[in-house]
Amino acid sequence: MQRIRNFCIIAHIDHGKSTLADRLLMATQTVTARDFQDQVLDNMDLERERGITIKSHAIQMKYTHGNQAYLLNLIDTPGHVDFSYEVSRSIAACEGALLIVDATQGIQAQTISNLYLAIEHDLEIIPVLNKMDMPSAMPEEVKDQIVDLIGCDREDIIEASGKSGLGVETILTRIVERVPSPKGDPEAPLQALIFDSIFNSYRGIFIYFKVLNGTMHTGDLVKFVATGKEYNADEIGVLGFRPEARKRLSAGDVGYIITGIKTSAEVKVGDTITHVQRPCSLAIEGFEEVKPMVFAGIYPVEADDYEELRASMEKLQLNDASLVFEPESSAALGFGFRCGFLGLLHMEIIQERLDREFDMDVITTVPNVSFKAYTTKGDVIDVHNPSGMPSPTLLDHIEEPYIYAQIITKSEYVGSIMSLCIDKRGTLKNQVYLTSDRVEITFEMPLSEIVFDFYDKLKSISKGYASFDYHQTGYNPAKLVRLDILLNSEMVDALSSLIHVDHAYSFGRRICEKLKELIPRQQFDIAIQAAIGAKVIARETVKAVRKDVTAKCYGGDITRKRKLLEKQKKGKKRMRQVGNVEVPQSAFLAVLKLD
Repeated sequence: MQRIRNFCIIAHIDHGKSTLADRLLMATQTVTARDFQDQVLDNMDLERERGITIKSHAIQMKYTHGNQAYLLNLIDTPGHVDFSYEVSRSIAACEGALLIVDATQGIQAQTISNLYLAIEHDLEIIPVLNKMDMPSAMPEEVKDQIVDLIGCDREDIIEASGKSGLGVETILTRIVERVPSPKGDPEAPLQALIFDSIFNSYRGIFIYFKVLNGTMHTGDLVKFVATGKEYNADEIGVLGFRPEARKRLSAGDVGYIITGIKTSAEVKVGDTITHVQRPCSLAIEGFEEVKPMVFAGIYPVEADDYEELRASMEKLQLNDASLVFEPESSAALGFGFRCGFLGLLHMEIIQERLDREFDMDVITTVPNVSFKAYTTKGDVIDVHNPSGMPSPTLLDHIEEPYIYAQIITKSEYVGSIMSLCIDKRGTLKNQVYLTSDRVEITFEMPLSEIVFDFYDKLKSISKGYASFDYHQTGYNPAKLVRLDILLNSEMVDALSSLIHVDHAYSFGRRICEKLKELIPRQQFDIAIQAAIGAKVIARETVKAVRKDVTAKCYGGDITRKRKLLEKQKKGKKRMRQVGNVEVPQSAFLAVLKLD
């Protein structure tokens, strides 16, 4: 145990985390030159293209320092805010963390939030200043920011470059010297923390864990505390570049276990593994069920592809346990699924993977969040979909989820960012100048306001300089109403939305105007109305296509014309009673992208 070091890397997106991990793997000869490729730990095409880590990975490196051989377990973490629960479990499995800051950009929002997670778990922080070989690097200014943030000495900050390999040896030496070895008792009852899992189509699920106390052998009968299920440990081992089987793993080791589990829902990140015969008395604290934050409907473009979409979603769920879905149907879009995602990036990735890996063309409805509706009888209903909202006569009040948003930006953009947040019903909580021209602004705002287009607007007003991070704080009462769209007094369920009272009128007006352009004209008038309950707040009319029935009357008495017009009027009346309006697909897509 004295020679084991468990550490993770924390950084903002695109600060060079995966590139530096590549250099550490090459320096310790964990990966041969033949196997090496850039971003070696990111094995999804999507991760490589976007340059982000979606799934965290763990790998063991061997390093010799002062004639002693050390085992270094690197537990990689995704940088994006949507996966912050996975990051917290990865951090709980470590004793030290490399804090990587980009010398050209300085400290950004997720650097700070992940750093606070690491400090809460008492990790030894090793600051690294990356991208030192870039012409636009500002080492002195960024060093000042790091010293202010974590209170270390300037000499402790390692200057490095993932591209050229500068400072990699220093980092490895510092990990061995500074990061404490794991503390645990190999003789105690088994207590191991699950921090990740991956799906293998031949062997089932590989569960990654760290042993805190006790020892595990191949063939042991183990139990998962949160699910209460028991399994045989068919194979256990350590995570080299390829998995390497071992007979036993004891306190301080990081490894994998294969038990032949085929459904990812049985493996919960943060769960505790223990022996059935001699269980531990307490589970490892901090476990929570992953809760979806954003909900959207996913429908196949062709109605016949519904079963194929179901099979694709089930396969995707094997790889990603945080995706939840249930069937739903809509009068306008047919059969589809109501899906829950961790956030907007997660939603985008699932859509992209459905398209790439399963070749599915899908329509996604407007993303929304889950609300709590309190009825007059005292019941609480979780509402993921506007059509699930109780009628206004039964409704007492609605609560919506609120978040704490941390935005770090240059001081010249503060005014426009503040007005954006206030437009989105945010309240300013705090404003701190990190340096003379960098500000950290904290807002409390409703989650429903940021799921639509907040991030795009933030990036455009700050010319890409603002970094954004959020975490959910709880539920607050809100004045929300259900806005329905009616066509000839028939409600179109797919266009309903839950919206704040103050925005309802303008939003209803815009939808009606948009639909007027997109719905083709019929032989009768079509009334497009936006209504809250029974009260219509906006209306547009698509005028009828009129046939000139009096064209053949040239001259003669007015009564002849009158007779023909009356006959036409009766026909129109009958047509209005039996005619129905179908909303074209293009109209849905246009309303979803209303801004």
